[in-house]
Amino acid sequence: MNAPELDAHPLCQVARVLTWGALALLAYGGIGWLVARPWFALTTLEVTTPVAHVTEAQIRLVAERKVRGTFFTVDLAQVRDSLEMLPWVREARVERRWPDTLVVSLAEHEPMARWNDTALINRAGEVFVAAFDARLPRLSGPDDSSGEVVAAYRRHQATLAPLGMTISELSLSPRRAWRLRLDTGLELALGRDQADARLARFVALYPRLFAAAAGTPVVQPLVIDLRYADGMAIRMPGGAAPAGFVAAPAASVKPNAT
Repeated sequence: MNAPELDAHPLCQVARVLTWGALALLAYGGIGWLVARPWFALTTLEVTTPVAHVTEAQIRLVAERKVRGTFFTVDLAQVRDSLEMLPWVREARVERRWPDTLVVSLAEHEPMARWNDTALINRAGEVFVAAFDARLPRLSGPDDSSGEVVAAYRRHQATLAPLGMTISELSLSPRRAWRLRLDTGLELALGRDQADARLARFVALYPRLFAAAAGTPVVQPLVIDLRYADGMAIRMPGGAAPAGFVAAPAASVKPNAT
């Protein structure tokens, strides 16, 4: 048997495959050993974005618990996910920078209001849990309605702008009925249908109903129910009449004949 015939034997082909496989495994192991050496240890975590709510201590704690491995072996996705679990972090990005640095950029939530007294809601309608300022407006509604309530809050706030009023509370009931409280303490019942049109009617009529006469203080209403096709129901402190209404004349009383 000559050399070419020997080289073509199936056993020789198997031996060649095994040899190359062993060399590949050896090379892989060598590379794995090399990249795990302390020479490539990560020594710096750099935050490139300014943060208002996330503290240095929180970031350092994530680094101590979740940054494992070297420059080549660290799990960037795990570090990113851990950072995004911090209360105020909306989005995190983590990158390597040679030779020993992890570069972190954080996007924080911008709180717009409280949500159902247990969380906060940002300007994109996303709910998140964090410590909050009680001065923020209060929004509430069913669990799946945060985006809808935020959109309504923006529309209604724009509608109220000509009156210089702001919303302190806006709620959507499980039956999809809207109710809001203004910074003056006035409550408005808008109901389920045509809430935007009803609020626009209130804005148009309010200056006429509660215009102050010269030198006369205005008694502000407590509740206005706008769930009527052609009007509204107004509850005033102590049963007083709105300034713009003319009080009904008192009924005349005739003495009994004797």
